[in-house]
Formats: sequence, C-alpha cells, structure tokens
Amino acid sequence: MTAVLENPVRGTTDPLSPLRNPHDYIGDAQWAKLIGLLMRDYPFDSVMAERVLGQAVAYLITAMENKGRGLGMGPGAIVDIGVHMVMLDTVEFFALCERFNEGVYLHHVPEVEMKVDGSVARTADILAASGWDVDRPLWAADSSNCTPCRPGEDGH
Repeated sequence: MTAVLENPVRGTTDPLSPLRNPHDYIGDAQWAKLIGLLMRDYPFDSVMAERVLGQAVAYLITAMENKGRGLGMGPGAIVDIGVHMVMLDTVEFFALCERFNEGVYLHHVPEVEMKVDGSVARTADILAASGWDVDRPLWAADSSNCTPCRPGEDGH
C-alpha cells in the first residue's frame, strides 16, 4: 500500500537524483561504532546491523526535516532498535540534532500502548517520499503492531 501525502514531505529529492545515503549524516567512525554496538547488544550480524542502522538514520533525519508537521511518524520494533542505539550515544546524537534539527534535541516520548493505526507503514512511505531507499522487509515485520510513539510527535 502506498500513502498519498497531501503536502510533500520536506527533504524530498528529485526522482532522477540518487537515493539519499545514511552515511552522509553519520560519520564513518560513529557509523562503525554504532554497528559494533548493535552487533554486541543484539543477535545481528554486520549485514543486519547495517540495515537497521541505515533505516534508523533515515527515520531520524526525516523526522527532523519534518518537525512541527504532526506526521505521526514512528518506527516498528526492529528499526526502533537502531533509533535507540543512535539516541543512546547522547553526545553524538546531540551533535546530529545540532546539524539537522536546528539545534533542537529530538526527544524520545514513548507510550506504553502500541498504536495500531498503520503509522509504521505510513512512516516507511514518508521515508521513501523523502528520497531514502526503504528496506521494506524491516518495516513490514512490525507494521501490524505499529509503534508506541506518542501521536502527533515530530519523530520519536
């Protein structure tokens, strides 16, 4: 299913230009560190860790680019692992917010109950519309359970 957005999301690239690369937003040393942490803390090999981190970075940057728009974005459980890993390195995450979120810290505001409203699938569509290569199997794995992120939040 493809969602049609009334107002195009910010960060959208020309359809003829190359897809956005998560590495462009996280430096090589930090990328390697986060991959190592994902492999240390979860049963991920390097391929899975790269997939999860890439989608997490795409999600966070897209949330930052669209703050204040109330898109109700939220990752599923698998992508959320990568989001949390990025956010847990608070010094580096704050620097990311400084660069891409106008210096405003992107807070984490989870709810206890999962929203069963299609927000995970819609978020994947928003990422695709923003020019990212969306790893659909990672998003589809959780799309029926959805996300615990607070409705109306800018990201996480």
